[in-house]
Amino acid sequence: MKPTSLLRGLLLLCSSFIVLVSQAQKRMIKKFEHNPKYYEMYADKLTLRVFGGQKSTHFYMPSNVGMKDINYEANHKLQLGIGATYRNYSLNIGYGFSSVNNNTGTKGKTKGLDFQFHLYPHKWAIDVMLVMPKGMYIDPKGYASSNPANYYFRPDVKERLWGFAAYKVPNKEKFSYRAAIAQNEWQKKSAGSPLYGAEIYYGIIEGDSAMVPLSIQSGYPQKGITEMRYISIGPGIGYAYTLVMNEHFYIMGSVIANAKYNIVTEEAPAGDKKKSSFSPSTIVKAGLGYNSNNWSVGAYIMGNALWVEGKSSTKDYYLPAGTFRVQVAKKFDMNKKK
Repeated sequence: MKPTSLLRGLLLLCSSFIVLVSQAQKRMIKKFEHNPKYYEMYADKLTLRVFGGQKSTHFYMPSNVGMKDINYEANHKLQLGIGATYRNYSLNIGYGFSSVNNNTGTKGKTKGLDFQFHLYPHKWAIDVMLVMPKGMYIDPKGYASSNPANYYFRPDVKERLWGFAAYKVPNKEKFSYRAAIAQNEWQKKSAGSPLYGAEIYYGIIEGDSAMVPLSIQSGYPQKGITEMRYISIGPGIGYAYTLVMNEHFYIMGSVIANAKYNIVTEEAPAGDKKKSSFSPSTIVKAGLGYNSNNWSVGAYIMGNALWVEGKSSTKDYYLPAGTFRVQVAKKFDMNKKK
């Protein structure tokens, strides 16, 4: 199957599933019965927030014995922004102001799209990723660089990652993801829920020339490789739990482990290398803060980590990505009836 056909199919599957879930949730929003002793819902309130946060994207190329793995990292901007949530729908707009992002001279400039969509209808936790950074540097400073005081930066190196994950939340009557992340609900009593579902990812890492810098090629089995692409699909199970103290202060944690089937293709001038294998992946979400029927103050982190094995090395490529955010939110009553 061609990459373009696979991508169209993946995007169609994701969009169709989201539309179906959103429509079903809209029909059920008045019928859904939760346990108010555990959390409160605010269907007629508009939640407005201000936030600051940063995203992270990494690509680790495994080395031979005795060498460190190459860590390509995107130089994402620290963003400040505003957002709103009403019922199932959220919109956030952030901007990376130059006054708080002045490291492009040392780490280079990353361009491109980074879209992460997280939907939490009460029965599901859904994550959609469209990550397309271009321009990445190697961490730590000086590694592979002709000047030990500078980072090795490649403006041509880019990553394209499309991902979709959907997990069922059986204990939806007592546990709320929205309380910690969207902040339009209030978890008043500790509760948790098992999680089960599946996810699929399609990704490409490429450069105009070999991904391994010439100065260190002898230490890496991927020398000469200009592109690595993969498709990864499989089921997963996990657990989410929110610890609540004095009704208002909370700590939320969620971990999902997946068993994935991967197909990896490595491209080089000498010819392509393909390999199929099984490997794990994880999705982690955590948050803490203060919540009430009017105000919410908190921070959360969401990340996923994927391991895929190419034919050039017995060690896995490692691809972690995530988001960290601090936010303050206020709930406003939209019901005009008194």
